[in-house]
Amino acid sequence: MRIATAFVKSSVSNPARRRWARLLLAAGLASSLGVASAADWPTRPVKIVVPFAAGGTTDLIARLIATPMSQELGQPVVVENRPGVGGLLGADAVAKAAPDGYTVLMANISYPLAALVAQGAKRLNFDPLADLRSVSVVANVPLVITSTPSVPARNLKEFADLLKKNPSTHYAYGSTGPGSYIHVFGMWFQEQTGASMTHVPFKGAAPLKGEMLAGRIQMGGDQLSSSLSDIRAGSLTALAVTSPQRSPSLPDTPTASELGFTGIDTEGWNGLLAPAQTPDVVVARIGQAVSKAVQQPAIRQRLAELGAEASGSSPEQMSALLKSQFAQFGPMVSRLQLE
Repeated sequence: MRIATAFVKSSVSNPARRRWARLLLAAGLASSLGVASAADWPTRPVKIVVPFAAGGTTDLIARLIATPMSQELGQPVVVENRPGVGGLLGADAVAKAAPDGYTVLMANISYPLAALVAQGAKRLNFDPLADLRSVSVVANVPLVITSTPSVPARNLKEFADLLKKNPSTHYAYGSTGPGSYIHVFGMWFQEQTGASMTHVPFKGAAPLKGEMLAGRIQMGGDQLSSSLSDIRAGSLTALAVTSPQRSPSLPDTPTASELGFTGIDTEGWNGLLAPAQTPDVVVARIGQAVSKAVQQPAIRQRLAELGAEASGSSPEQMSALLKSQFAQFGPMVSRLQLE
């Protein structure tokens, strides 16, 4: 362990050596966290890093499961917000954290997209598939595209027609950061329709929604939980959901595919990832805590109220989902030349 630690300290400036350093460190951790001692983990608080500002869906879900997870694990589970760069600032921090299970990432659909954008721009400092490992999808949450009530459109097709008929009308659309789902959606939407909009990035769904409610951003979107109450109150208009099926929480809102916008639909999710070399026994322990948390009736009810569906998937299921979304959006991000 002392050799591995010294290697880490002497290799900060070399990415390849950093990777080997983490592998050596993980090997030592794995030996000290053998199957026989799995029941002893954790012995101190576990931190969930949310890579967005407080108040958005990912933050809400992380805080919702933190208490039941802490009860299951026998140690506090704390939530830390580290917003920035479309969620990659927090992801980078977790990827480089010690692979001991005490620091995990609560990510969402924007993770593969933001990583693809950053990879294309050659500004990603970690490998999004190799440096983090899947733990569990906590909940599935539909993605919704919204506008302010001042925009005279009831759905996404009417919004597109409005921009086509009035090319001098220039709207701004907000996202939760560069490479986030709504950023990619906005660029793709402009490519498909020939419309022109200004992209305004924020550090999370909460500040984006605040600007939309103030009328300074005309179009936006995120996971449904972030805006469901405002949609129901009439403060925001749901133009479309981009999940494969309509949301039970918004049964009258069509999918983007129903309106003729195909190729952008995908499953929205929130899930936990850990540093790649985190021992299997620890990943299993965290996953078990997630599964038990989302099985609680009160948690399932609260998730349903947020427009989300409890999951608690296996690491293998989450890994397959991530790989499929990297494959789905890789060509699109490359074609759109997002930065």
